[in-house]
Amino acid sequence: MTFETVSEQACFGGTQGIYKHTSQQLDCEMRFAVFTPPQATDEPRPVVFWLSGLTCTEDNFTVKAGAQRVAAELGLVIVAPDTSPRGDDVPDDKDSYDFGKGAGFYIDATRQPWSKHYKMYSYITGELPALIFKHFPARADRQGIMGHSMGGHGALTIALKNPGTYASVSAFSPIVAPSQVPWGEKAFAGYLGDDRAAWAEHDATALVAAGKRFNGDILIDQGAADNFLKGQLKPELFVAACKAAGQPLMLRMQSGYDHSYFFIASFIEDHLRHHAAALLD
Repeated sequence: MTFETVSEQACFGGTQGIYKHTSQQLDCEMRFAVFTPPQATDEPRPVVFWLSGLTCTEDNFTVKAGAQRVAAELGLVIVAPDTSPRGDDVPDDKDSYDFGKGAGFYIDATRQPWSKHYKMYSYITGELPALIFKHFPARADRQGIMGHSMGGHGALTIALKNPGTYASVSAFSPIVAPSQVPWGEKAFAGYLGDDRAAWAEHDATALVAAGKRFNGDILIDQGAADNFLKGQLKPELFVAACKAAGQPLMLRMQSGYDHSYFFIASFIEDHLRHHAAALLD
């Protein structure tokens, strides 16, 4: 379980690094970003995993979100992986931005040819954190998870399926009911086949309706001017499921904001403080 350093820069008293390793789970080379706060020179710190959206890599959040200043203040490690397997040997749908490379959907594919490489759920919940806890000053007993759009879907479903692992969860503009919207229907049919029972295992709304719970408040920020709001995101479906199940949820509709990183940068401090409230001793 080794890795190589691609780059490291001093940032708000800490270090922003980009790294790469050969993933056994995904059978390809993967890159990931880690912000290490200045407090980590003295002791391991709580960690928040960020999951990005469609078409993104580890760079988008790292460069555009502006999270490092507040993470340095709070003493949070932030890990931002890529969104899918990569490489010439990895299958892709070159005609689609929402399937194949850049669109791993944080699930384990079961259909060929995708099942050999597209195992992002196992990578995010197993191989990557094991590497982080071995080589970086991050606390395995203090984990949070958050994400945007497809990554918001990933953060919610992973937190609901692993409630003992994560102490905090939040999302920006998440795909909360992928089984009921075009993005999710395309991805799930392609990666998992036609069995909708398998789809439900990776659908936050379906998981809550089936009895899965997160032990704490879920924070979601959603731009009211998001052009994907009605067709792909449908937060009202998750709100209804959480209300019926008694799952604590804070959904904040933000007037005038869209789906972009300008939106994320505007509220990332709130999300990091939400995580810190649960993660810090």
